[in-house]
Amino acid sequence: MASSQNLSFVLQKPGEVKYEDRPVPEVKDPHDVIVNVKYTGICGSDVHYWTHGSIGAFIVRSPMVLGHESSGIITATGSAVTSVSVGDCVALEPGIPCRRCVRCKDGKYNLCPEMAFAATPPFDGTLARFYRLPDDFCYKLPQGMSLEEGALVEPTSVAVHVVRQASVKPGQQVVVWGAGPVGLLCCAVARAFGASKIVSVDINEERLQFAQKYAATHVFRAQKESASESAARLVRDCGLGVGADVGIDATGAEPCIQTALHALRVGGTYVQAGMDKPEITWSIGAMCAKELNVKGSFRYSSGDYQLAVTMIANGSVPVKELISGKVPFDSAELAFQDVRDGKGIKTLIEGVKD
Repeated sequence: MASSQNLSFVLQKPGEVKYEDRPVPEVKDPHDVIVNVKYTGICGSDVHYWTHGSIGAFIVRSPMVLGHESSGIITATGSAVTSVSVGDCVALEPGIPCRRCVRCKDGKYNLCPEMAFAATPPFDGTLARFYRLPDDFCYKLPQGMSLEEGALVEPTSVAVHVVRQASVKPGQQVVVWGAGPVGLLCCAVARAFGASKIVSVDINEERLQFAQKYAATHVFRAQKESASESAARLVRDCGLGVGADVGIDATGAEPCIQTALHALRVGGTYVQAGMDKPEITWSIGAMCAKELNVKGSFRYSSGDYQLAVTMIANGSVPVKELISGKVPFDSAELAFQDVRDGKGIKTLIEGVKD
């Protein structure tokens, strides 16, 4: 593998992956950069493509390189690149919008209908030795910030966007359903935004213990009970008074979503970050009677990536604690198996060895 030109981890079809030596990407635009990828984290969407071959309307119809949570070192730049240089360590923002549509001009480029997002069909991902992208989607890592931390910028940006969608303010009470990587990062970002009480909700006791050590002020173990009963117990046990100011769901699980609406105070804000079933039932009565602010959250938008880099670099959102293991590139499938089986928090795949 050391002699490969551009070894890549390729999904052939659901459940089947293999390594392919693909052509080394070249600078095609004056603003292009080529990155030697050093670390890649595995996201639930990567695993879903691996196991099912599709997410909603995005269907893997031909072999596709997986991975989109990456950091690396720049090896080549186009003639117009001034923001980064060869040898710089960078975090990669893996979605390139058209830059011209109404949504892009609104600053909400995450909603661009022409978005080319890594490891989302038909676009190849970052689990390769080399990857090409525009210079303004490379974020130079500040001094002292490691490449391992750089690979965690992508999920941190997701959490930044969620918390910004929720307009979390100092002193607020925030409840986050799900103690996986995004849920934990939402807790950390909410704390950095000044939330005074942060409750992490999950069914996994080990993850709840981690959440309380990491960023949550309180934890709550969900049980098999009605949404209203669970919400009442949550509000009571965690001292939320008239209810939480903000509820964030990072699971996509229907019972969590139903509980959240009952756990919020009148006029509270609810943000949906996790995705599971395409359709669910929930209490429209609670939503309307409480006049809740209900929002979706999709990836990240203007300013989210840079803020994530800054928060990791200054220590307000620590990410090293989330890294539960690293595997060499030639064992990449093990990382996918660990995520599928719920092992650890965040497993990183090391880049191809030179």
